[in-house]
Amino acid sequence: MTLEFRRLTGAALEDAIPAVAALRIEVFRDWPYLYEGDLEYEAEYLAPYAQNPLTVLVGAFEGARLVGASTAMPLTAHADGFASAFTHTDFDVAKVFYCAESVLLAQFRGRGAGHAFFDLREAAAREGGFETCVFCSVIRPAAHPLRPTNYRPLDGFWRARGYAPLPGVTATFNWKDLGDAGETPKQLQFWGRSL
Repeated sequence: MTLEFRRLTGAALEDAIPAVAALRIEVFRDWPYLYEGDLEYEAEYLAPYAQNPLTVLVGAFEGARLVGASTAMPLTAHADGFASAFTHTDFDVAKVFYCAESVLLAQFRGRGAGHAFFDLREAAAREGGFETCVFCSVIRPAAHPLRPTNYRPLDGFWRARGYAPLPGVTATFNWKDLGDAGETPKQLQFWGRSL
């Protein structure tokens, strides 16, 4: 079945939050996130998404079933500390749109979802008058014991879309890795492109 991509807003966005939470937990268990998620944390993390009128939620649907989702919002509206990563740069953070998570169930990959997610988020950024789109990638050691031997980073895909790592622009975000007793800080590398 062909995937359908829709930009959700208002009540449709709010109604999709529980399904997005479940997708985040399932998809982010894999490398490189290794995220030990729970629905209570996800509900708290995602609640502000429904409250910001500039939030974008792109849903990937197989029929009526949400099988993937991608979000974006103004950088200044995301988690504390993300905008502060840009204080030593020439970026006007009020003009930066943050592409947050993109999650897609494994069996639906390779069907163009990555491009659709970026296309629709970048279109929303342009409509909102933003000048730059950014996102973060997790920094993990190459010798990490849980790194799969067949892991293929998405750097080539991101570069083909015009993104590049922003030198010295990183953020720290805490989450619980699989099997850990508690949250630990993770370094995230910002990538960006002009619109």
